[in-house]
Amino acid sequence: MKGKARKKEPEIVIREGKPSAVILDIDEYQEMLERLEDMDDLRLLEKIREKPLKFRKIDDFLMERSQSA
Repeated sequence: MKGKARKKEPEIVIREGKPSAVILDIDEYQEMLERLEDMDDLRLLEKIREKPLKFRKIDDFLMERSQSA
């Protein structure tokens, strides 16, 4: 069994003398998407942390939830 294959370098597609697209290894593409999602999650967490925390009783929450359903 062979070892792990090397990642291919991205290929740049040129149209009319200008870069127009990039061809990536699928694993590299998926890793990039995961990193972007992580960055979005961190930004959302930072916004949430700016606001003060508000707590309420679980019974009140469940009552509100059952009324809206």
